[in-house]
Amino acid sequence: SPFWILNIPLEDMARGLMKRTVCAKSIFELWGHGRTAGELYASLKNYPKDKMLPYLQSDSTYKVHIHTFNKTLTQAQKIKKIDTLEFLPFKGKVNLKNPEHIFWILEDYGMDPNNVPEEPFHLYFGRWIADGQRELIESYSVKKRHFIGNTSMDACLSFIMANHGRVKPNDVVYDPFVGTGGLLISSAHFGAYVCGTDIDYNTIHGLGKASRKNQKWRGPDENIRANLRQYGLEKYYLDALVSDSSRPIWRKGMLFDAIITDPPYGFFFFTRRTGSQKETVKSAERSTENHIFVSSSYHLSDIFFDLLKFAAEYLVMGGRLVYWLPIYRPEYTEEIIPRHPCLKLISNCEQMLSSHTSRRLITMEKVKEFKDQDQNSYLLDGQYMPYRGHNSFREKYFSGVTKRIAKEEKDNQK
Repeated sequence: SPFWILNIPLEDMARGLMKRTVCAKSIFELWGHGRTAGELYASLKNYPKDKMLPYLQSDSTYKVHIHTFNKTLTQAQKIKKIDTLEFLPFKGKVNLKNPEHIFWILEDYGMDPNNVPEEPFHLYFGRWIADGQRELIESYSVKKRHFIGNTSMDACLSFIMANHGRVKPNDVVYDPFVGTGGLLISSAHFGAYVCGTDIDYNTIHGLGKASRKNQKWRGPDENIRANLRQYGLEKYYLDALVSDSSRPIWRKGMLFDAIITDPPYGFFFFTRRTGSQKETVKSAERSTENHIFVSSSYHLSDIFFDLLKFAAEYLVMGGRLVYWLPIYRPEYTEEIIPRHPCLKLISNCEQMLSSHTSRRLITMEKVKEFKDQDQNSYLLDGQYMPYRGHNSFREKYFSGVTKRIAKEEKDNQK
């Protein structure tokens, strides 16, 4: 159901929640609930009058709004439903344009658009308290953003990640795979100072081919700083550096309040890190395409183990690490989620990518101070063996795509 009933002790807490969430549309003080209109009216009659009366005084103004999920009502039907609430002790005047209090009737007609019932499954009546921040999804849309890449994070997911990281004003937030800086924007919106690193020189400096359709090359002002300037957030931008995340450049210490990132999975580009002549036969010369003298492959498992080790060392106590973990669903078990003795798993949420692949949004919190003995503690546990190997996920992902294309071609030939 799109409607949730929450137990929140204070209205201020409810307002605070709605100031951050991009997932919820609105929140109401629930006065009545039922599976039928009769149950709803009975529930409303039992609601304590002393809780109603402050919002129904004769010197106040109000309006009643009706919202139906999965069904459209005519204006006449809406008015008829509103009129049935005349037993409520409204003493104020109706003001449709600028009322002091707004009341809502919410009707849930299920989730199946092809099988809409005549009567709703659930009915709710309540006093509107606050709206969520869903307008941020549109105002920060990647479509309107100045500087984007092929893998720029969707605005909605960026804000969800910032909320999982509990980002607050004056925090310092770091993204070790910063790319075009999409995750920095959501944290800066909440008042955090942001910085990042990336191994790709061209992306950091906004050079090379553009990702937008009908645009061949990036303009001189397409960069991460310009993105934050676009939203009036430039004052929160510390910097973005060209650096290899597997070899931290930072001084030792607890520097960051949150690390929020989307590591590369190797879908479109093979992941890499700086290496040595011994690690690779090829010596890459410095060019506009590769500003790293020598690079080597970076296994997917190593990316996440290095990330957890970095977070354990550089997060403040209570700071959070939020990142995406790609999963091949038929083989997924919770045991393959990377762990670290200094980090506690807070949440593990799934976003479907295809029928056989997904990615998990992993949130971890630093609960123990990092010691030298924690440096390679993850290597001692055999649970990571099933997840080792950079190409395994990429190959499984594209094997599914290949099978689907073959099936579609076969169906089209019938």
